[in-house]
Amino acid sequence: MGVLDIVPAGVLTGDNVRKLFDYAKENKFAIPAINVTSSSTANAVLEAARDIKSPIIIQVSQGGSAYFAGKGLANDKQQASIAGAVAAALHVRAVAKEYGVPVILHSDHCAHKLLPWFDGMLAADEAYFKAHQEPLFSSHMLDLSEEPKEQNIATCVEYFKRMAPIGLWLEMEIGITGGEEDGVDNTGVDNSKLYTQPEDIWEVYDGLSKVGPNFSIAAAFGNVHGVYKPGNVKLHPELLGKHQALASEKLGGKEKPLYLVFHGGSGSTKQEIQTAVGFGVVKMNVDTDTQFAYLAGIRDFVLKKKEYLLTQVGNPDGADKPNKKYYDPRVWVREGEKTLVTRVKEACTDLGNVNRL
Repeated sequence: MGVLDIVPAGVLTGDNVRKLFDYAKENKFAIPAINVTSSSTANAVLEAARDIKSPIIIQVSQGGSAYFAGKGLANDKQQASIAGAVAAALHVRAVAKEYGVPVILHSDHCAHKLLPWFDGMLAADEAYFKAHQEPLFSSHMLDLSEEPKEQNIATCVEYFKRMAPIGLWLEMEIGITGGEEDGVDNTGVDNSKLYTQPEDIWEVYDGLSKVGPNFSIAAAFGNVHGVYKPGNVKLHPELLGKHQALASEKLGGKEKPLYLVFHGGSGSTKQEIQTAVGFGVVKMNVDTDTQFAYLAGIRDFVLKKKEYLLTQVGNPDGADKPNKKYYDPRVWVREGEKTLVTRVKEACTDLGNVNRL
Protein backbone atom coordinates (compact mmCIF):
# COMPACT_ATOMS: atom_id res chain seq x y z
CA MET A 1 0.00 0.00 0.00
CA GLY A 2 1.24 3.48 -0.86
CA VAL A 3 0.28 7.04 -0.01
CA LEU A 4 -2.16 7.33 -2.92
CA ASP A 5 -4.12 4.42 -1.48
CA ILE A 6 -5.01 6.54 1.54
CA VAL A 7 -5.04 10.16 0.27
CA PRO A 8 -5.59 11.73 -3.18
CA ALA A 9 -3.16 13.67 -5.35
CA GLY A 10 -3.35 17.44 -5.03
CA VAL A 11 -3.63 19.68 -1.99
CA LEU A 12 -4.66 17.82 1.17
CA THR A 13 -6.81 19.24 3.94
CA GLY A 14 -8.57 18.05 7.08
CA ASP A 15 -8.11 14.45 8.16
CA ASN A 16 -6.17 13.66 4.98
CA VAL A 17 -3.23 15.61 6.40
CA ARG A 18 -3.29 13.47 9.54
CA LYS A 19 -3.64 10.29 7.47
CA LEU A 20 -0.49 11.21 5.54
CA PHE A 21 1.46 12.01 8.71
CA ASP A 22 0.24 8.77 10.34
CA TYR A 23 1.42 6.82 7.31
CA ALA A 24 4.81 8.57 7.47
CA LYS A 25 5.19 7.83 11.17
CA GLU A 26 4.19 4.19 10.79
CA ASN A 27 6.59 3.70 7.88
CA LYS A 28 9.42 5.71 9.46
CA PHE A 29 9.87 8.50 6.96
CA ALA A 30 9.29 12.24 7.00
CA ILE A 31 8.30 14.82 4.40
CA PRO A 32 10.48 17.83 3.60
CA ALA A 33 8.82 21.23 3.69
CA ILE A 34 10.33 23.48 1.04
CA ASN A 35 9.90 27.26 1.20
CA VAL A 36 8.92 28.79 -2.13
CA THR A 37 8.98 32.39 -3.29
CA SER A 38 7.61 32.14 -6.84
CA SER A 39 5.70 29.91 -9.20
CA SER A 40 9.07 28.83 -10.59
CA THR A 41 10.33 27.48 -7.26
CA ALA A 42 6.95 25.91 -6.47
CA ASN A 43 6.89 24.13 -9.82
CA ALA A 44 10.40 22.78 -9.30
CA VAL A 45 9.42 21.31 -5.93
CA LEU A 46 6.40 19.61 -7.50
CA GLU A 47 8.54 18.30 -10.37
CA ALA A 48 11.01 16.73 -7.94
CA ALA A 49 8.21 15.07 -5.94
CA ARG A 50 6.65 13.68 -9.10
CA ASP A 51 9.94 12.29 -10.38
CA ILE A 52 10.63 10.28 -7.23
CA LYS A 53 6.99 9.49 -6.39
CA SER A 54 6.87 11.35 -3.09
CA PRO A 55 4.35 13.41 -1.15
CA ILE A 56 5.67 16.92 -0.50
CA ILE A 57 5.10 20.00 1.66
CA ILE A 58 5.20 23.43 0.02
CA GLN A 59 5.31 26.38 2.37
CA VAL A 60 5.50 30.17 2.27
CA SER A 61 7.05 32.47 4.84
CA GLN A 62 5.82 35.98 5.54
CA GLY A 63 8.65 37.50 3.52
CA GLY A 64 8.37 34.87 0.81
CA SER A 65 4.67 35.60 0.53
CA ALA A 66 5.33 39.31 0.07
CA TYR A 67 7.88 38.49 -2.63
CA PHE A 68 5.35 36.23 -4.39
CA ALA A 69 2.97 39.20 -4.61
CA GLY A 70 5.73 41.58 -5.72
CA LYS A 71 8.33 43.68 -3.95
CA GLY A 72 6.73 46.76 -5.45
CA LEU A 73 3.71 46.42 -3.15
CA ALA A 74 3.42 48.11 0.24
CA ASN A 75 3.31 45.73 3.18
CA ASP A 76 2.78 48.04 6.15
CA LYS A 77 -0.36 46.13 7.14
CA GLN A 78 0.83 42.74 5.82
CA GLN A 79 -1.33 43.26 2.75
CA ALA A 80 1.37 42.10 0.33
CA SER A 81 2.15 39.05 2.47
CA ILE A 82 -1.54 38.13 2.63
CA ALA A 83 -2.04 38.62 -1.11
CA GLY A 84 1.13 36.71 -1.96
CA ALA A 85 0.27 33.79 0.30
CA VAL A 86 -3.16 33.52 -1.28
CA ALA A 87 -1.67 33.78 -4.78
CA ALA A 88 0.88 31.05 -3.99
CA ALA A 89 -1.84 28.79 -2.59
CA LEU A 90 -4.07 29.28 -5.62
CA HIS A 91 -1.18 28.57 -7.96
CA VAL A 92 -0.22 25.35 -6.19
CA ARG A 93 -3.87 24.27 -6.13
CA ALA A 94 -4.14 24.94 -9.88
CA VAL A 95 -1.21 22.69 -10.85
CA ALA A 96 -0.62 20.18 -8.04
CA LYS A 97 -3.00 17.52 -9.34
CA GLU A 98 -1.27 17.63 -12.72
CA TYR A 99 1.93 16.48 -11.03
CA GLY A 100 0.07 13.56 -9.45
CA VAL A 101 1.44 13.95 -5.92
CA PRO A 102 -0.20 14.71 -2.56
CA VAL A 103 0.75 18.19 -1.33
CA ILE A 104 0.49 19.80 2.08
CA LEU A 105 0.22 23.55 1.56
CA HIS A 106 1.61 25.33 4.60
CA SER A 107 2.55 28.77 5.95
CA ASP A 108 5.79 28.99 7.92
CA HIS A 109 6.82 30.86 11.10
CA CYS A 110 4.36 33.50 12.26
CA ALA A 111 5.60 35.48 15.25
CA HIS A 112 3.27 37.58 17.39
CA LYS A 113 4.09 40.77 15.47
CA LEU A 114 3.03 39.03 12.24
CA LEU A 115 -0.40 37.90 13.42
CA PRO A 116 -2.17 40.26 10.97
CA TRP A 117 -0.65 38.10 8.20
CA PHE A 118 -1.98 34.98 9.89
CA ASP A 119 -5.40 36.57 10.32
CA GLY A 120 -5.52 37.48 6.63
CA MET A 121 -4.68 33.95 5.54
CA LEU A 122 -7.22 32.51 7.94
CA ALA A 123 -9.90 34.82 6.53
CA ALA A 124 -9.00 33.55 3.04
CA ASP A 125 -9.27 29.97 4.31
CA GLU A 126 -12.73 30.63 5.72
CA ALA A 127 -13.90 32.25 2.48
CA TYR A 128 -12.54 29.32 0.47
CA PHE A 129 -14.20 26.87 2.85
CA LYS A 130 -17.54 28.59 2.35
CA ALA A 131 -17.25 28.08 -1.40
CA HIS A 132 -15.49 24.68 -1.55
CA GLN A 133 -16.06 22.98 1.84
CA GLU A 134 -12.32 22.92 2.55
CA PRO A 135 -9.78 25.62 3.48
CA LEU A 136 -7.42 27.21 0.96
CA PHE A 137 -4.33 26.02 2.84
CA SER A 138 -3.68 22.66 4.48
CA SER A 139 -2.01 24.08 7.58
CA HIS A 140 -0.49 27.10 9.25
CA MET A 141 2.28 27.63 11.76
CA LEU A 142 2.09 29.86 14.80
CA ASP A 143 5.54 30.62 16.20
CA LEU A 144 4.93 32.37 19.50
CA SER A 145 8.04 30.87 21.07
CA GLU A 146 9.33 34.32 22.04
CA GLU A 147 6.27 34.83 24.26
CA PRO A 148 5.83 33.38 27.77
CA LYS A 149 4.93 29.70 27.59
CA GLU A 150 1.43 30.16 29.02
CA GLN A 151 0.64 32.93 26.54
CA ASN A 152 2.06 30.89 23.66
CA ILE A 153 -0.12 27.88 24.43
CA ALA A 154 -3.25 29.90 25.20
CA THR A 155 -3.02 31.87 21.95
CA CYS A 156 -2.47 28.69 19.94
CA VAL A 157 -5.52 27.10 21.57
CA GLU A 158 -7.70 30.09 20.69
CA TYR A 159 -6.60 30.08 17.06
CA PHE A 160 -6.96 26.30 16.86
CA LYS A 161 -10.60 26.61 17.97
CA ARG A 162 -11.17 28.70 14.85
CA MET A 163 -9.06 26.48 12.58
CA ALA A 164 -10.24 23.00 13.54
CA PRO A 165 -13.86 23.32 12.34
CA ILE A 166 -12.75 24.08 8.77
CA GLY A 167 -10.11 21.34 8.63
CA LEU A 168 -6.92 23.33 9.11
CA TRP A 169 -3.89 21.67 10.70
CA LEU A 170 -1.95 23.76 13.26
CA GLU A 171 1.81 23.64 13.73
CA MET A 172 3.12 25.44 16.80
CA GLU A 173 6.61 26.07 18.15
CA ILE A 174 7.77 25.88 21.73
CA GLY A 175 11.40 26.53 22.45
CA ILE A 176 13.31 28.71 20.03
CA THR A 177 15.00 27.86 16.73
CA GLY A 178 18.27 29.80 16.74
CA GLY A 179 19.90 31.75 13.95
CA GLU A 180 18.19 34.23 11.64
CA GLU A 181 15.58 33.67 8.95
CA ASP A 182 13.25 35.99 7.10
CA GLY A 183 13.81 38.93 9.45
CA VAL A 184 13.42 36.98 12.70
CA ASP A 185 16.77 37.12 14.48
CA ASN A 186 17.36 34.63 17.30
CA THR A 187 21.14 34.64 17.10
CA GLY A 188 21.50 36.02 20.62
CA VAL A 189 19.01 33.90 22.55
CA ASP A 190 20.00 32.07 25.70
CA ASN A 191 21.27 28.59 24.85
CA SER A 192 18.82 26.91 27.24
CA LYS A 193 15.89 28.13 25.15
CA LEU A 194 17.15 26.02 22.23
CA TYR A 195 16.17 22.83 24.10
CA THR A 196 12.49 22.25 24.91
CA GLN A 197 11.65 20.13 27.95
CA PRO A 198 9.22 17.16 27.85
CA GLU A 199 6.93 18.74 30.44
CA ASP A 200 6.48 21.77 28.16
CA ILE A 201 5.57 19.52 25.25
CA TRP A 202 2.97 17.75 27.35
CA GLU A 203 1.38 21.08 28.29
CA VAL A 204 1.05 21.89 24.60
CA TYR A 205 -0.44 18.49 23.81
CA ASP A 206 -2.83 18.68 26.74
CA GLY A 207 -4.13 22.09 25.67
CA LEU A 208 -4.49 21.50 21.94
CA SER A 209 -5.82 17.94 22.10
CA LYS A 210 -8.91 19.20 23.89
CA VAL A 211 -9.76 21.08 20.66
CA GLY A 212 -8.82 18.44 18.07
CA PRO A 213 -6.16 15.96 16.95
CA ASN A 214 -4.80 17.79 13.93
CA PHE A 215 -1.73 19.58 15.25
CA SER A 216 2.03 19.20 15.34
CA ILE A 217 4.76 20.57 17.57
CA ALA A 218 8.06 22.11 16.55
CA ALA A 219 10.13 21.29 19.62
CA ALA A 220 13.58 22.84 19.90
CA PHE A 221 16.49 20.44 20.28
CA GLY A 222 19.32 22.81 19.39
CA ASN A 223 17.97 23.69 15.94
CA VAL A 224 19.41 26.69 14.14
CA HIS A 225 18.27 28.27 10.88
CA GLY A 226 20.94 28.42 8.20
CA VAL A 227 24.10 26.42 7.56
CA TYR A 228 27.10 26.78 9.84
CA LYS A 229 30.60 25.40 10.23
CA PRO A 230 30.47 21.75 11.42
CA GLY A 231 30.46 21.57 15.20
CA ASN A 232 28.95 25.02 15.77
CA VAL A 233 25.42 23.64 16.12
CA LYS A 234 24.75 21.05 18.84
CA LEU A 235 21.66 19.10 17.89
CA HIS A 236 20.21 16.62 20.37
CA PRO A 237 17.43 14.78 18.51
CA GLU A 238 17.39 12.16 21.27
CA LEU A 239 15.40 14.72 23.30
CA LEU A 240 12.48 14.03 20.98
CA GLY A 241 12.39 10.47 22.33
CA LYS A 242 11.90 11.85 25.84
CA HIS A 243 8.97 13.96 24.64
CA GLN A 244 7.33 10.91 23.10
CA ALA A 245 8.01 8.79 26.19
CA LEU A 246 6.32 11.24 28.56
CA ALA A 247 3.31 11.69 26.28
CA SER A 248 3.05 7.94 25.85
CA GLU A 249 3.08 7.43 29.61
CA LYS A 250 0.40 10.07 30.13
CA LEU A 251 -1.76 8.51 27.41
CA GLY A 252 -1.60 4.94 28.68
CA GLY A 253 1.15 3.58 26.45
CA LYS A 254 0.18 4.92 23.02
CA GLU A 255 3.27 4.64 20.83
CA LYS A 256 4.80 7.93 19.62
CA PRO A 257 1.59 9.96 20.01
CA LEU A 258 3.20 13.28 19.06
CA TYR A 259 3.56 14.68 15.55
CA LEU A 260 6.94 16.42 15.71
CA VAL A 261 8.55 18.92 13.33
CA PHE A 262 12.26 19.47 12.65
CA HIS A 263 13.12 23.15 12.04
CA GLY A 264 16.53 24.36 10.95
CA GLY A 265 17.07 21.17 8.94
CA SER A 266 19.54 22.59 6.41
CA GLY A 267 23.06 21.32 7.00
CA SER A 268 22.04 18.55 9.42
CA THR A 269 23.88 15.23 9.23
CA LYS A 270 22.08 12.22 7.82
CA GLN A 271 22.42 10.49 11.20
CA GLU A 272 20.76 13.41 13.01
CA ILE A 273 17.94 13.34 10.49
CA GLN A 274 17.44 9.58 10.83
CA THR A 275 17.42 9.81 14.63
CA ALA A 276 14.80 12.57 14.54
CA VAL A 277 12.59 10.61 12.13
CA GLY A 278 12.87 7.56 14.37
CA PHE A 279 11.41 9.57 17.23
CA GLY A 280 8.34 10.69 15.32
CA VAL A 281 9.40 13.69 13.22
CA VAL A 282 7.02 13.78 10.24
CA LYS A 283 8.08 17.11 8.70
CA MET A 284 11.47 18.75 8.24
CA ASN A 285 11.96 22.28 6.97
CA VAL A 286 14.55 22.78 4.23
CA ASP A 287 15.05 26.34 3.04
CA THR A 288 18.66 27.53 3.15
CA ASP A 289 20.01 24.62 1.13
CA THR A 290 17.31 24.88 -1.52
CA GLN A 291 17.86 28.64 -1.88
CA PHE A 292 21.51 27.98 -2.65
CA ALA A 293 20.61 25.15 -5.02
CA TYR A 294 18.30 27.43 -7.04
CA LEU A 295 21.05 30.03 -7.31
CA ALA A 296 23.67 27.46 -8.35
CA GLY A 297 22.02 26.54 -11.63
CA ILE A 298 21.50 30.17 -12.65
CA ARG A 299 24.98 31.18 -11.49
CA ASP A 300 26.70 28.42 -13.43
CA PHE A 301 24.72 29.19 -16.59
CA VAL A 302 25.58 32.90 -16.43
CA LEU A 303 29.27 32.20 -15.84
CA LYS A 304 29.41 29.64 -18.64
CA LYS A 305 27.46 31.76 -21.13
CA LYS A 306 28.72 35.19 -20.08
CA GLU A 307 29.82 36.20 -23.58
CA TYR A 308 26.33 35.43 -24.88
CA LEU A 309 24.62 37.54 -22.22
CA LEU A 310 26.43 40.88 -22.56
CA THR A 311 24.48 42.11 -25.60
CA GLN A 312 21.33 41.23 -27.49
CA VAL A 313 23.30 40.69 -30.70
CA GLY A 314 26.87 39.54 -31.07
CA ASN A 315 28.69 36.66 -29.41
CA PRO A 316 31.70 34.38 -29.95
CA ASP A 317 29.86 32.74 -32.86
CA GLY A 318 29.63 35.99 -34.81
CA ALA A 319 29.06 39.72 -34.53
CA ASP A 320 25.59 39.41 -36.03
CA LYS A 321 24.46 36.38 -34.04
CA PRO A 322 21.40 36.97 -31.80
CA ASN A 323 21.48 35.97 -28.10
CA LYS A 324 17.79 35.64 -27.35
CA LYS A 325 17.96 31.89 -26.81
CA TYR A 326 20.41 32.57 -23.97
CA TYR A 327 18.84 35.57 -22.21
CA ASP A 328 15.23 34.38 -22.46
CA PRO A 329 14.20 33.92 -18.78
CA ARG A 330 12.72 30.56 -19.67
CA VAL A 331 16.28 29.40 -20.37
CA TRP A 332 18.29 30.69 -17.41
CA VAL A 333 15.52 30.43 -14.81
CA ARG A 334 15.02 26.84 -15.89
CA GLU A 335 18.64 26.11 -15.00
CA GLY A 336 17.88 27.16 -11.42
CA GLU A 337 14.81 24.96 -11.40
CA LYS A 338 16.89 21.96 -12.45
CA THR A 339 19.37 22.31 -9.59
CA LEU A 340 16.53 22.96 -7.14
CA VAL A 341 14.82 19.76 -8.32
CA THR A 342 18.02 17.83 -7.57
CA ARG A 343 18.30 19.28 -4.06
CA VAL A 344 14.65 18.56 -3.22
CA LYS A 345 15.17 14.96 -4.31
CA GLU A 346 18.17 14.77 -1.97
CA ALA A 347 16.06 16.06 0.93
CA CYS A 348 13.41 13.45 0.23
CA THR A 349 16.04 10.72 0.06
CA ASP A 350 17.55 11.78 3.40
CA LEU A 351 14.10 11.50 4.99
CA GLY A 352 13.22 8.15 3.42
CA ASN A 353 10.53 9.82 1.33
CA VAL A 354 11.12 8.13 -2.03
CA ASN A 355 8.77 5.83 -3.96
CA ARG A 356 6.05 6.33 -1.36
CA LEU A 357 3.11 6.78 -3.72
